[in-house]
Amino acid sequence: MGDMVRLPDRLARARRRSQHPGRGLPAEVPLRPAPLWREALGRQLRGEREFRGERIADVAGRAGLSPQYLSELERGKKDPSSEMLEALAGALDLSVIDLTRRAGAHLGAVPPQRQATGPVLLAA
Repeated sequence: MGDMVRLPDRLARARRRSQHPGRGLPAEVPLRPAPLWREALGRQLRGEREFRGERIADVAGRAGLSPQYLSELERGKKDPSSEMLEALAGALDLSVIDLTRRAGAHLGAVPPQRQATGPVLLAA
């Protein structure tokens, strides 16, 4: 669930260019899709927890959720509700604003020229 799939026309064009760089077509650097919010948030949650030297079970217990669910959040597999985000921020001694601001920094970490533009489909 949640795999990124580029639509065929861009993918086919990029594949043709990379397979035939000597035929007058410039070799393109493969584009990466922009990171998803849940992935950026997951990286930030894991970073905050590891910075504090805590285990998943410790933070999950204080936030009132299962360690398995926190693990899925940290891996970017799940989107937390606003209530869950508040509980997690509190368990990490952060405000929701601080947590989301820090996670938002991950979204801008991919240079615009390396991001895929155009339509992207999330495959379920």
